[in-house]
Amino acid sequence: MKLGLSTYSLQGAMNDGRMTVLDVIDWIADHEGEHVEIVPIGFSLIEDPSLIERIKERASARGLDVSNYAIGANFDCEDDAEYEAEIQRVMAHVDVARALGAKKMRHDVAWRDHPTTELFQQELPKLAAACRRIAEYAEKQGVVTSLENHGYYLQGSERVLALIHAANHPNFKLTLDIGNFLCADENSVAAAKRTIGQASIVHLKDFYVREEKVQPGEGWFRTAAGNHLRGAIFGHGDIDTREALRVIKTSGYDGYLSLEFEGLEDCLLGARLGLENARRLWEEV
Repeated sequence: MKLGLSTYSLQGAMNDGRMTVLDVIDWIADHEGEHVEIVPIGFSLIEDPSLIERIKERASARGLDVSNYAIGANFDCEDDAEYEAEIQRVMAHVDVARALGAKKMRHDVAWRDHPTTELFQQELPKLAAACRRIAEYAEKQGVVTSLENHGYYLQGSERVLALIHAANHPNFKLTLDIGNFLCADENSVAAAKRTIGQASIVHLKDFYVREEKVQPGEGWFRTAAGNHLRGAIFGHGDIDTREALRVIKTSGYDGYLSLEFEGLEDCLLGARLGLENARRLWEEV
């Protein structure tokens, strides 16, 4: 197992100018992280390819793996031309992942706030075909592709597994986020148990959870069923993080654990405490 951080966890510090992505890499190394997951928000490795080499060199100099490259995508397109263009765009990012030295890459698949089962079943073949084509291309580049359980439309474990099985390609896996199952009102431990066998990388995330009737106010967002979530420091929230890590560890998974912090606390504090908690819990389970 290698514990590290998604650059997304320190997005607040990058947004307000305190840090650059290179500073984030240094911060991870200074806090005993073993890998960095690159999420290009606020910078583009397509528009600024020189940054690819700088990231790669800084990570190598600090002893970090570049574990995963994570981008947005949406194959729920209105016409064939748009659909094909999106596939080609994601394939271009596969080339970026390869150039970074990342062996794994996560791309989104589709987003809908209130997806119906009927619509998902209708669109599944088209979504799976896009994922399969990208997985085939990425395999030739030495990159394993994956979807993540997020975006409401593809957030529950049943739909995630349905897409992976429909894509039916050994190079297409799951970025398993233990927190995001809650957005679909699914128990994180049970969902992790169902899906860990398909995981190429695991995201560690925690949430505070309140029922729909509570109305907690600013800083919270709604689940698919109308309950309320707020990002928490890993180990501080309402997810049974200890049991989730036990499930992951006893499954035999021995890959990357990537912390994602998105709470209201300052991101440097949240990421530091989250890494400490994740490291301690992994050793204890």
